[in-house]
Amino acid sequence: MAETEVSKKRKRPIVRLAVLLLSHSVLVSVICCTAGVFGLLLLPVLAKNTYISENALMPGSASSMLSNQEVSEANKLIKELNNLHSNPLGATTESHGIIAKYMSNLGAQVNNHKFHPQLNQFHPLHFFSGPDSGVMQENSTRSLYGINTVGIIRAPRGDGKEAIVLVTPYNAVKGGVRETLSLGIAYSVFSLLTRVTWLAKDIIWLVADSQYGEYAPVAAWLRDYHTPAFSNLDSLNTETCHVGNNNFESKISYGIRRSGTMAAALVLGVAYGNENEDTLGIYAEASNGQMPNLDLINIVHYLAVHRQGLRVKVEQFHWLLNSKWVKSLGEVFESLGKMVKTLNPDWKLGISAADYVEGAATLASSLYHQALGVPTGPHGAFRDYQVDAITLEFSLRISFDRLDRRNDFLLHGGRLIEGVIRSVNNLLEKFHQSFFLYLLTSPSKFVSVGVYMIAFALLVAPLPVVAASLYAKTLDLNPTSEKDKSATSNELGSVLQSWKWLNSVKTVFVVHFWGATVSLLPYFISQIPDSDPTTNFSVWILLSILSLEILRWILVSPSSHIYGLPQGEWAILKSATISSFFIGLGLMSVINFATAEIGALLMVPMALMAHPLKLDVRGQSLRSILRMICNLVLGVISFPPATFFVFKGVIEGFSGIKAGDFWNWVESLWAWNSATYLYIGMVHLPCWVLCVQILLHPC
Repeated sequence: MAETEVSKKRKRPIVRLAVLLLSHSVLVSVICCTAGVFGLLLLPVLAKNTYISENALMPGSASSMLSNQEVSEANKLIKELNNLHSNPLGATTESHGIIAKYMSNLGAQVNNHKFHPQLNQFHPLHFFSGPDSGVMQENSTRSLYGINTVGIIRAPRGDGKEAIVLVTPYNAVKGGVRETLSLGIAYSVFSLLTRVTWLAKDIIWLVADSQYGEYAPVAAWLRDYHTPAFSNLDSLNTETCHVGNNNFESKISYGIRRSGTMAAALVLGVAYGNENEDTLGIYAEASNGQMPNLDLINIVHYLAVHRQGLRVKVEQFHWLLNSKWVKSLGEVFESLGKMVKTLNPDWKLGISAADYVEGAATLASSLYHQALGVPTGPHGAFRDYQVDAITLEFSLRISFDRLDRRNDFLLHGGRLIEGVIRSVNNLLEKFHQSFFLYLLTSPSKFVSVGVYMIAFALLVAPLPVVAASLYAKTLDLNPTSEKDKSATSNELGSVLQSWKWLNSVKTVFVVHFWGATVSLLPYFISQIPDSDPTTNFSVWILLSILSLEILRWILVSPSSHIYGLPQGEWAILKSATISSFFIGLGLMSVINFATAEIGALLMVPMALMAHPLKLDVRGQSLRSILRMICNLVLGVISFPPATFFVFKGVIEGFSGIKAGDFWNWVESLWAWNSATYLYIGMVHLPCWVLCVQILLHPC
């Protein structure tokens, strides 16, 4: 009988572990947060070399067929378009006719696509709708029309159900040598593909009218390609094109010609080089942290380096390359790597300090651009339709005016595009073998989702532990289990404890409701005529403070503060705040991991350390003073405008910072429907306000 009672009192292992964690929540928080930050700094060391997962791609397995004949034909197109730029009047219409003529002469199906430029205005419902949610400006004049020229090659071995897309942005009004060179690369490849017999997927060449931006024409064409609209834009079925003195007349259809499902898309661009060698820049980030399948980047990198002799580069934070503390950190990891290698030569954790600095600068740039949620090029429009796409930017080390150098450039660039198309042409299904969730540390190294999620998990792990620990401690502040207390007093204590918890939850709900209101205010502020960004930002702050006070008076009853013990009220509020923040970070990590990672770095320390300042002042101990200083510093840094200005000042310098810069930045987020905007307004800012309320709690 005694053994039975002992076994009942004996707690299960999981319960004992929970009690241990709750009783040592401070130690758990310090260990997990330190490990999370260390794990994030360790990511450049843990990066793996990229590899091609899909065997069917077989990059470089066939010899290139592009020759000087295609380059010569491309030079004719470049010369004819460059001659038009000397006479801007009428260049727009005539350039479209020239491009259409060259496409038609190759036997391609040609059509022009008219589109209206769209205004990127904030609208709250755009966050919950698809990529075709934009509103056409149907009342715009004809002068505001943009015209895309599209050519389609039907594959001799295909059935018209799949296609590969080439995109070349071209501004006929302000275009220069760079844009005509990108057209020349695309035309040389397009010319070759009209004669090959191995093609199994249709080729679509989109010459995007970039006078209203490079993204808008691609997005408009994709929208009409996938969801055809019957509007005034399709009223003209054909039109006659007159090209200069060549007496060229052709019936060009207006509207949309379609092929099949898009297997991949390549956006081509040319930049002026300032390097010592020819380079190829790869831009992959799409909206809300979406990335193309890593195999697409891998085949471009392999063919560029091992077949065309180009140096591939991805975006970096150049200010980190000269950072002394990053270099010092790289030296530390280099020493640790050598030490680990002496213990076990099979452990490959070694990395040089220079490689660590390069990897950290690239990783930080990749993390930032994914968190921003704004595409880094026109390829972002394809990712909204689940099409893998990247932007390739060629850069020459010598002037474009030298004909021999230009021919060599067209030949190498064309062969690279030909090789990529040939690899994608081999696919029997869409890209699926390699990673979609990754961070780049160099063009040839990456960190997969299974590695970088560990750092995030360690950062957020203390949140539920501390929340449960705080709630458990508040239950002990007013014990109701003593023998001398009657059943009535026990029941009253339980009711008061429930009211205290409900009051804190109600406060958290009100502040998050206020965050949603603040997120909607820019829609109304942007309607103010002739207002500058600084004025809009000031009005936004004033209305946010006013709305917070109004919600407090309407939704929070003043009498609710009489419930609960004063010394435990702030702890319950902190527990509810941490719980809501943990839920918000978890949801955001599913939508955009990079945003959740940066948000955790900024707010988790403040959420865990939040403590009433009055109690720290009364404590008069070194621990209390240090905690008060840390809370004040974290409170300033974690405030979204302050975070923005500090980051902008570190990168660009503090001398040119203006108050309206934050409004412009936020405006770009909502214009691109970035989920980061919703995170700031509905998760980060409410959590910050609640932490400040805890700091200022009248204990």
